Amino acid sequence: MRIPSCQWLYTRIAIGSVCVFLWCGDGIAAAQQTGIGRKFFAADYEKKLAAVVEADNSLSWQIPIRDIHDAQRLPNGRWLLQTNFFEVVELDDQGKEVWRYDAGKTTDGARVEIHAFRRLANGQTMIAESGTSRIVIVNPDKTVATSIPLKVEQADPHRDTRLVRLTDKGTYLVAHESQRLVREYAADGKVIWEYPVGTQLYSAVRLANGNTLIGTGDGNRVIEVTPEKEIIWELKSEDLPGVKLGWITMVDRLPNGDTWIVNCHAGPDQPQILEVSPDKKVVWSFHDFKRFGNSLPVAFPLD
Repeated sequence: MRIPSCQWLYTRIAIGSVCVFLWCGDGIAAAQQTGIGRKFFAADYEKKLAAVVEADNSLSWQIPIRDIHDAQRLPNGRWLLQTNFFEVVELDDQGKEVWRYDAGKTTDGARVEIHAFRRLANGQTMIAESGTSRIVIVNPDKTVATSIPLKVEQADPHRDTRLVRLTDKGTYLVAHESQRLVREYAADGKVIWEYPVGTQLYSAVRLANGNTLIGTGDGNRVIEVTPEKEIIWELKSEDLPGVKLGWITMVDRLPNGDTWIVNCHAGPDQPQILEVSPDKKVVWSFHDFKRFGNSLPVAFPLD
């Protein structure tokens, strides 16, 4: 979908890549990609929008949302995402709901929130519940097949966890925001590794080399940590001239070796998403404070 009264401009920069801009009638740049234009998913709970952004900055798919902290594009083209913190929904490529999981409430009537989920290869769905402090493996009929307790000092429906990711070894990497650390859990709930980050982290991803890439949340940095807990790569604002790192949410290591960084709450003058090379050069970025805002925590490449 293209915004009315807007004009597309393509500007070739010195390194041979392309900056793609969308200028609106009020003279404000609605969208900008620096570097080679790319396709990606992004969701922002300030502007209440989840969408697929194409390389030319047009939106090829979009839905209204309320709150969101995770999303997944499924192999069949459907979407697993949330429009609020209490439910996970599966949508077809037309945005029609085909499945829904409601976390409900605790046995004491307190609320339960969801901040992480993943559809598994066997068709079950992994959902991390905050408030009950557990990971549940849910069958397609919404019954709970497995419940894995998480080690949380004081249950908090909003801050028990942020992202949870399943590793290739079948363990779970849990970003415990309230406890400011990453824990790795075995399938039986036993803690087998942990790393104290010291800030309200958002994400942790196990890399192919066995290290763990961490989005440190309000720590304003990205770190790569070995199994022996040594930091071997770190990215801070001072490493990126002209860029301020805000609340770092989703991070990932791309196939080309670059690092994908979602730069939430950094302010309207800062890019919301970055791709940074191993030598800490920004090779691609996205900025759009017309359609998206300052609360864009969820984004991942689709190309």
